[in-house]
Amino acid sequence: MKISCIETFTTRDVCFVRVTSDDGRHGWGQTAPYHADITAQVLHRQVAPHALGLDVLDIEELIRLIPEREHKFPGSYIYRALGGVETALWDLRGRMEEKPVCELIGGTPGQVRAYGSSMKRDITPKDEADRLVRLRDEKGFDAFKFRIGAEVGRDRDEWPGRTEEIVPTMRRAMGDKIALLVDANSCYSPKKAIDVGHMLQEWGISHYEEPCPYWEHDQTREVTAALDIDVTGGEQDCELAVWKQMIETKVVDIVQPDICYLGGLSRTLKVAKMAEEAGMPCTPHAANWSMVTLFTMHLLRAIPNAGKYLEFNIEVEDYYPWQYGLFTEDPYKITDGMATVTETPGWGVEINPAWLERSTYAVSRME
Repeated sequence: MKISCIETFTTRDVCFVRVTSDDGRHGWGQTAPYHADITAQVLHRQVAPHALGLDVLDIEELIRLIPEREHKFPGSYIYRALGGVETALWDLRGRMEEKPVCELIGGTPGQVRAYGSSMKRDITPKDEADRLVRLRDEKGFDAFKFRIGAEVGRDRDEWPGRTEEIVPTMRRAMGDKIALLVDANSCYSPKKAIDVGHMLQEWGISHYEEPCPYWEHDQTREVTAALDIDVTGGEQDCELAVWKQMIETKVVDIVQPDICYLGGLSRTLKVAKMAEEAGMPCTPHAANWSMVTLFTMHLLRAIPNAGKYLEFNIEVEDYYPWQYGLFTEDPYKITDGMATVTETPGWGVEINPAWLERSTYAVSRME
């Protein structure tokens, strides 16, 4: 079976990809969200021409060939576009074999422990603690992540004293039985990051994400070596050679690839395998309710070095309005703090026809 047709259905924020084989089978995937309309253009111009005509089951050839053919354009947009086709092929194969994707990669359907992931900095420590306590009681989450510092803040806080206030506020509100994680989003210099890290350790924070500018590996490695807390990162990194270096030199304690940013499930499995061989857990980045969280759920049900939990975005319509109404049925129901990978073939979802009708359509076909 050959790839005969690649279609995109796109808004500014989301691009779903449907791949159809020459015998009429199809599968759904997704590029990375945000500026997805630009990614769709890259997909049709720089990915589809090479992908059309390839064997639908030879995903390894797809992920090898595209970066080679587009070697003059390394980086984010190529991999975002590649991931849209690659994830659609996994869905197609799952539908063909009547198996969920997690089973195709050696796992089983079932539950995944989730942590509630806050995206907000423009919220007071008290208000943040209050809403996370409500979610703990409503959804049964036993772990939460909140934001510290300012995004790429050059040692600045979102406002003076917020970080020093929110850390103890969250611990006092949650008690000792709830795991607390923080994300600094590349805020700090090494010295400041280490100072903040010591405070986090004092308050029992277990996960310190992206403390330094993520591209400055030496800075993050310095922080990792200085602290007992798990330093984590990697969501932005999309080159396998970079990942190899990061893991070999222990830039972080826990790797956090993003399946959509990295170029699909297959490339993420390679990162997870490198981390496994180095004795490192893999806790992927999955910060919204597009298909990326679903991809991550299937991955975590299959890899032996899966981290403790799934990142599960807690923001509602006022923050991420575009993540609503994407699917015919909601795949993201949390019960007792757990998400569930079902036995439904492929990724286990259908795209909402009403959403597709509103999207911008484009198609590339095999001649």
